[in-house]
Amino acid sequence: MTDNKRAILTGAARVIARQGVRGLRVADLAAEAGVSTGLVYYHFKDRPGILRHALAFIGDRADRYTATAQGPTAAHPPDRRTLLEQTLLLEFQDVPEVRENSTAWGELRAHSVFDPELREELAAAGAAWVAEVAGHLAALCPDAPGAVTAAAERLTALLEGLSARWLSGLLPLEHARGLLREAIRVEIGRLGSLGERID
Repeated sequence: MTDNKRAILTGAARVIARQGVRGLRVADLAAEAGVSTGLVYYHFKDRPGILRHALAFIGDRADRYTATAQGPTAAHPPDRRTLLEQTLLLEFQDVPEVRENSTAWGELRAHSVFDPELREELAAAGAAWVAEVAGHLAALCPDAPGAVTAAAERLTALLEGLSARWLSGLLPLEHARGLLREAIRVEIGRLGSLGERID
């Protein structure tokens, strides 16, 4: 990715998080990125193109900050439950990049109700995230393979709802984390009991 393209996408995430999707103007985006409006159109063609690429950029950035924080050391790799918790709880970091990412993701998700093309992109990104969480659950509960996807869907949906409440100031950060930890515990317990019934 070129420096200009990265600057535009970084600017798009910032503007969407600050002003919402409806408040995204190409002139504002160009100013935020320090480029001309012509360069924005050169790279992304039109406003829907900007939104689709911004969604992918936000997803990639989330993958990077969660992977960096999860990076196992040779001496102490995290256990499977810790890895699952980190995958979900790292979305609740009170740092500018994570807040910006989560806010922009929520804005794009809300906008997809009115934009079928963006909806397809969002569905693909959401499915990849559910699959990642389901993979962690399957490693923890190998005897309940048929139920891990539904459990992963519940956990990721809960996270998105808690994130929106946290970012709106309706829920303290530590309370949101506690609710998600409890949901993880419940899902693992439920999957474990399903595995016992299968045996």
